[in-house]
Amino acid sequence: MTYPEALQELVEEFQDVPDKRERLEMLFELAEEVLELPTEEWSDATRVRGCQSEAHVRVSIEDGLVNFLGAADAMVVQGLMGVLAIALHGLTPAQAVLIPVDFAEEMGLTNTLTPSRSNGFRNMYDKVMGEIRSGME
Repeated sequence: MTYPEALQELVEEFQDVPDKRERLEMLFELAEEVLELPTEEWSDATRVRGCQSEAHVRVSIEDGLVNFLGAADAMVVQGLMGVLAIALHGLTPAQAVLIPVDFAEEMGLTNTLTPSRSNGFRNMYDKVMGEIRSGME
């Protein structure tokens, strides 16, 4: 599958790193890619359910493009948010909803993370995509 350019580059970058520890370090670095959702804006509506950590995301459509904000109390979760932030940056909602969750497996994320973290990422992805679809209506 061909992904948006920035996501495709990220997938390839992760594929080039066979060591799980190195991939986790890369994930930690991606935490900086997230536009932060301030803790005072955390609410039940922003919470990612089923995530092992305290994680919050807010998605909006601004000037016809997806705007993603997030924050988490765990660096690995913040890094996973960074992956989504890169994947969605500069996309219209119609483009964003075409990104399948399969990219995480292609990156090698699912076998780098614990099963509960992989499940949490899937819940985050589902929440974000649901919010994008709601914003399209």
